[in-house]
Amino acid sequence: MPFEEKESGKKDEKLTEIEDNLQKTLEEQSMGKKQIVCLAAVLILLLAICGCGKAESRRESDEGEEKKVQIGMSFDSFVIERWQRDRDVFVSVAKELGAEVNVQNANGVVEEQKKQIDYFIQKGMDVIVIIAIDPASLRESVKKAKDAGIRVLSYDRLIDDADVDLYISFDNEMVGEMMARALLAEGISGGSVIMIGGSPTDNNVPLVEGAFKRVMNKHHVGILDSIHADNWRAEEAAAYIYNNSAKVSQADAIMCGNDDLATQAVRALAETRQAGDILVVGQDADLAACQRIVEGTQVMTVYKPVERLATRAAEEAVALAKGEEIAGEDVTLMHSGSYKIPYIGLEPISVNRDNIDEVIIGSGFHLKEDVYLNVPGQMPE
Repeated sequence: MPFEEKESGKKDEKLTEIEDNLQKTLEEQSMGKKQIVCLAAVLILLLAICGCGKAESRRESDEGEEKKVQIGMSFDSFVIERWQRDRDVFVSVAKELGAEVNVQNANGVVEEQKKQIDYFIQKGMDVIVIIAIDPASLRESVKKAKDAGIRVLSYDRLIDDADVDLYISFDNEMVGEMMARALLAEGISGGSVIMIGGSPTDNNVPLVEGAFKRVMNKHHVGILDSIHADNWRAEEAAAYIYNNSAKVSQADAIMCGNDDLATQAVRALAETRQAGDILVVGQDADLAACQRIVEGTQVMTVYKPVERLATRAAEEAVALAKGEEIAGEDVTLMHSGSYKIPYIGLEPISVNRDNIDEVIIGSGFHLKEDVYLNVPGQMPE
């Protein structure tokens, strides 16, 4: 019996130990479950908070986007070198002012430009900026935009007889006068000039040419011939030189509507060994024109600081979108058909061999190495 009692005692101790271990295990498991439940609850709470934060942030972001000024910008094309500069500066300044700009390129096609304006109207743009291909054909497009409550800015080329909110450009009459004075400075008084103008649908063209002719007439310079390059197609300048060699040989100078036309004219003159003998003027200060000035095959170009124009236009576009009126000492009202519209005309700069280093290179418009690429021996230190 003592043995049995001893064995029984051992069994009891063993059972007690097992029960204790089991209880401990259950308690640990219970605590683990509680911890898991607690952790899960905390995690759900954090996710809910983050979700609300993200939703709130998203709402704030959406609200911020809704407040951004939306500008549609339709370009004639980017064939003319300077338009790329205008675009880049305008977009950069507008973005700094908190606006978004949708840039479209009509590639010289009027119907495409109309479609782009219609698209901007459908998108509910705040402002539409137009570099018109054929201003007269866009009057109805401007009316549609205005009827939709959208402000319209006519950039560089006036959309005449249309209710635009602003026309901003360089003083085109001053451009023509500068071209004429440059030729007079070369001793052309009493001579004759051929005029190769730009697109006849561009409203700036008659302003430039009218001012040029007034100065020429005053100094008894005859206009030997006058043509216009449709849609600013530069190859028409070269074609004219090739097809009118007798008339060209009688001319003392050729006035070109822009530097792209001048490039083709000088190229054709070079083939007939007349480059440098017949005076050539242009405008826009394209790199090729600046190179010709230092080389002696082009007398002058008209530099238009497009950074100033594009910057001012972007500032005014954002102001218009915010419902502000155009104001400033340089703002005038001009008659355009049956409308009076705000006009800002910036002053261009005449560039010749004497001031090209200061104006063009000094301003950073073109690099010295590029301007003097073909005549490195003449490059200033």
